[in-house]
Amino acid sequence: MKRELTGGHVLAITLAAFGTIIGVNLVMAANAISSFPGVETASPYVASQHFQADRAAQQQLGWQADLTLVEGRLALHLTDAQGQGVAPRTLQLMLRRPTHQASDQQPRLNPEGPGRWTARVDLAPGNWNADLIAQADDGTPYRLRLPLHVRP
Repeated sequence: MKRELTGGHVLAITLAAFGTIIGVNLVMAANAISSFPGVETASPYVASQHFQADRAAQQQLGWQADLTLVEGRLALHLTDAQGQGVAPRTLQLMLRRPTHQASDQQPRLNPEGPGRWTARVDLAPGNWNADLIAQADDGTPYRLRLPLHVRP
């Protein structure tokens, strides 16, 4: 027995379809906002005032950073303009997912020689950012974001 399609049925189908779409969008928006606040610095205006000077000082150092990951072993190589290993006063590396903070890691870097450090890490497949923060002996800050792709 076939039932007749009435205006009420069409209205119910339309409301259910749009209600589902709106509900999914609200859930996705809430998850996006709660997992990534979007804040990189407490005061972007103050940070912008020093950006050019900090960048010029960092470029004067002439440092180059190389980051590799092979079978769970992360290797960081930091060299100066002449290709010699650099020994910064301080060194910190933070591994972050570009989309959320739940997986952030700060691996313990073990020195392996001039300008070379390694660490054991367990990273899920996908894209990561490695935020390198170092300080030269003269106090010049060195900041660099290195992309890292982990294959499954």
